[in-house]
Amino acid sequence: MAEPVEILNAALRRANANLEQSLVADQQVGGCADYVARNLKNRAGVRLLMACLLAKLHRPDIDIRKPYTEIGDADAFSGRTYDERYITTFINEHDLPCNSTTAFLTPALRNRNTTLTKDVNLVGKPPQLYQAVLNLLDDVHCDRVTADTLIAEIVRLLLIDRNERQQRIETLVATLNTTKDAVPLSSEDIVNLIEKHMSLKGTSRLSVLVVAAAYQSAEEFLGERVLTLQAHNAADIQTGALGDVEITLVADIADDEVITSYEMKNKRVTREDIDRALQKLLVSGRRVNNYIFITTEPVDKEVQDYARSLYHETGGIEFVILDGIGFIRHFLHLFHRLRTRFLEAYQALILSEPQSAVSQPVKEAFWQ
Repeated sequence: MAEPVEILNAALRRANANLEQSLVADQQVGGCADYVARNLKNRAGVRLLMACLLAKLHRPDIDIRKPYTEIGDADAFSGRTYDERYITTFINEHDLPCNSTTAFLTPALRNRNTTLTKDVNLVGKPPQLYQAVLNLLDDVHCDRVTADTLIAEIVRLLLIDRNERQQRIETLVATLNTTKDAVPLSSEDIVNLIEKHMSLKGTSRLSVLVVAAAYQSAEEFLGERVLTLQAHNAADIQTGALGDVEITLVADIADDEVITSYEMKNKRVTREDIDRALQKLLVSGRRVNNYIFITTEPVDKEVQDYARSLYHETGGIEFVILDGIGFIRHFLHLFHRLRTRFLEAYQALILSEPQSAVSQPVKEAFWQ
């Protein structure tokens, strides 16, 4: 019996060898697989399907429709275990366009103990996606398609999707390079570009990247640098980070002592937010010079005054709330000659983010 890693690698080899043609003979099954693998609205479905297929190939005796040990049957299994232990590593290694976290914690799939038959309502959106996944699980269960063929087909479709996205980005970058001798964008043009990006859906990560790009482009002048950014879905309590962006002195390479911490908010900052930040500092036992909130909403004067009042109470920690666009506008005009360097750093950070943090449409919007 092959191990899960071997199964996935075999599926990858088969997919690479057949990129130009579908591996599934049944057109209905093939169309369903294509819909699940390349659905832009929800990427949880493809991870659910891959985890169940992998489990079936690893343990042929299980029922592929029972990815919950809570069901209690001998042929049930933990789909989440296969998803987290093997699928996560596989998609990260090959940069496949999937969510970076398990499908089994999404609202449609968590806290279930039901066999996933075709008539189960998973109450997920879009409902057609979840129905397609249930249909495919039933197709394998009823031997209309084999698990090894279907998982190879899913991997094939993900590789095609990945390659197409990379090709679009490379084409756009090439177009940008042909105009690099032209007059650079003005500071206000760059601000307008960022505002445009932030108006798109699912762009909460951009505030982090904007601040990080600012420090990266001006590092040698500020004498400060950005510590490695944590994953967009990693909680501070897990990483030990004080905020979304942490700044240290350039000279302080060994200790990485945080002197400034930024926390991004896509809502109005409240006193409770400041109190939580203060508690986080107290629990960690660490001190910073500045704890800065960057918000996309108007700043409440009373909350700003409360933040200011903590300077003496904390013995010199300065809490402040800044408007995100105002912050970058001031930075770009203060370091006007570095605006092109900032734009390049911002571009590089956007492109290096996984799809789950910065979607393909947002990445492509950089050049539009």
